[in-house]
Amino acid sequence: MKELDATPESFALIAAATGRLRSGLAGLTDGDVSAPSLLPGWSRGHVLNHLARQAPALERLLEWARTGVRTPQYASREARDTEIEAGAQRSASALVADIEETAAHLRQAMEELPPQAWETSIRPFTGELCTPRRILVIRLRELELHHVDLDLGYGFGDIPEPALRIILDDVLGYYAEADGAPDLDLRDTAGHPLGSHGSGAPVIRGNPADILAWLSGRTPGTDLESSAPLPELPRWL
Repeated sequence: MKELDATPESFALIAAATGRLRSGLAGLTDGDVSAPSLLPGWSRGHVLNHLARQAPALERLLEWARTGVRTPQYASREARDTEIEAGAQRSASALVADIEETAAHLRQAMEELPPQAWETSIRPFTGELCTPRRILVIRLRELELHHVDLDLGYGFGDIPEPALRIILDDVLGYYAEADGAPDLDLRDTAGHPLGSHGSGAPVIRGNPADILAWLSGRTPGTDLESSAPLPELPRWL
């Protein structure tokens, strides 16, 4: 699965995504928060509270790496879902303040993790064995995709190219290992390879942003060109 080196450049990618989210939340009202997001069954409040609660959850994985003591990201899926639901009805100001505070705390924890701890093995909520470098990808991915999910005018085309490619590689990596996932051969509109796995896959061309939107289950892929009917994708995360 995709990982990023623990460098100032990687930390800056996450900080920039956090800043874009913060800018997108300027002027958010309580009415905006209670309105539906683009995720079925979730209001914008659910998405915001998920991002706020994800930061300390990722810190628990960093604590695991630092101490060697197994510290799960979440106690269970039920505990995760209950926590998201419990805070989703808060005011806009409370949710935004929570996101800002927990994001700053997570950034500090990442920057202060000792070099040797970045080489240890942990296991996030999704089950893969990895090093803490994977946490950097997870946080970047969640910030960018859920910013889109808020339906506040930020789209896949607004994700900067470096972040977009990291997230695209990560999602494709998931499908390369997922049971029942189809073979994929993804290319941009000029035909340059974006990623592939398996053999004999249909060639799927499109803007990288549109391909990511399809792979992440946000769109049906109608903006893409394919040498055969688009394959059915299994549930992603």
